[in-house]
Amino acid sequence: MTVHTYGSPPAPVAPSDNRSRALLLDLDGVLLDTRPVMRNAWQRVQEIHGIALPFRDYERHLGREFGDIMQRLGVTDAEAVRQTYEAESVATAHLAEEFAGIVETLHAFVAADWRLGVVTSKHVDRAAPLLARLGCPFATIRTPAGAGRTKPAPDPLLLALVDLGVDPASAVYVGDMAVDQESAARAGVPYVHAAWGYGQPTAPDPETAASPTELLSLLLPAKQLVERSTV
Repeated sequence: MTVHTYGSPPAPVAPSDNRSRALLLDLDGVLLDTRPVMRNAWQRVQEIHGIALPFRDYERHLGREFGDIMQRLGVTDAEAVRQTYEAESVATAHLAEEFAGIVETLHAFVAADWRLGVVTSKHVDRAAPLLARLGCPFATIRTPAGAGRTKPAPDPLLLALVDLGVDPASAVYVGDMAVDQESAARAGVPYVHAAWGYGQPTAPDPETAASPTELLSLLLPAKQLVERSTV
């Protein structure tokens, strides 16, 4: 039997030609700080369904699809739990806050002719209103409602790139959890770890950005940034 291991994807490099470039981003912990929303929703699940598992047990699986998390936590009646969690998440979505500098950073990449996409394990009913608050022109949004397997499978990243018409080597995925890093490696997409998010990178160590604005210096040439960025 052959055992497959997943090394790191190629390191991101600044574009040096006119090829189309894509910046794909996770949502929770990268675009918006949704931890208060998730914590409230999980508390509601505990109250209604009598689940004693603390929020930290749920949180360590962030990045995976909700049903996958429930299975890993051994939660039965996962569909009823999902309904409670999603209803509370929608009701408290106003508690989410964008990370400082993220909107300006996204607009700078748009000004530099990068195509933007979101790849998240958050279901579309919860993801759409949160993304609308950012006011950014995302050319594709891939959620578990779409085709293919969910992270850490490579499917959502590759399907997002099909949507954008961009090769994996000409894209970068920005995530904050181990499943993001694994998904990027399996898709052959260069990965940048968002150190402002919720998780830690795994070996082999990926490129890391300490803040959203640091993505600019990491991925955009200085000349291009000065001439075309709105930041």
